[in-house]
Amino acid sequence: MSLIKIENVSKMYFGGEGSEGAVEVLKNINLQIEKGEFLALLGPSGSGKSTLLSVLGALNPPTSGQVIIDGIPIYELDRERRADFRHEYIGFVFQQYQLIPYLTALENVMLPLAITKRSDKEQRKMAQRVLEKVGLGKKASRLPNQLSGGEQNRVAIARAIVNEPEIIFADEPTGSLDSKTANEILDLFRALNQEGLTIIMVTHNEENLAWVSRSVSIRDGQLLATSKAEGGRDEVNAY
Repeated sequence: MSLIKIENVSKMYFGGEGSEGAVEVLKNINLQIEKGEFLALLGPSGSGKSTLLSVLGALNPPTSGQVIIDGIPIYELDRERRADFRHEYIGFVFQQYQLIPYLTALENVMLPLAITKRSDKEQRKMAQRVLEKVGLGKKASRLPNQLSGGEQNRVAIARAIVNEPEIIFADEPTGSLDSKTANEILDLFRALNQEGLTIIMVTHNEENLAWVSRSVSIRDGQLLATSKAEGGRDEVNAY
């Protein structure tokens, strides 16, 4: 059974009265994602890829259709249970990192643990462990403005994985990085994927596809399926 199933998902935004102001951002999306995949959602700005990521991440209810994760129809859960689901299953990495500027790297990583019943000592130990995992063990006491862009990104990744989620959703995680640092971040994602994490990454950069196991192109709210073919070429088929 697929870890994630997207069935006939559409998303509309309404900018005015009636249907005249409606914009259909996602159009009847169907997709299955297997446990352990490293999947890229590839598309230009405005294609709907970030909206699809937010729908998949239990943050943005679709106008129609279903998202089923690990057999759970997530939008049939009430708001509180959906928040619990996100905490248990999902880690997010955002393009702008969204670190709290007055908290240290360690304290930023500890944030998802605040609602757990773990002691402060245990939370610090878990946060330190994942900072070491992403190569920042010696910079745990630094504030975000004392870290490079790549290091801030690693803190954001550490925060996303500290709860040991099943899935990581990453929205343009290399978008503001130079190529060398971006490659280091993608290497880190691939290492996490090889440990068993399912990763769904939004990107507009085709060079990033060298790190993923499968890519799906999205344009004008519709999907094109792309699968790695022999010889390094992609086979493209419309859903």
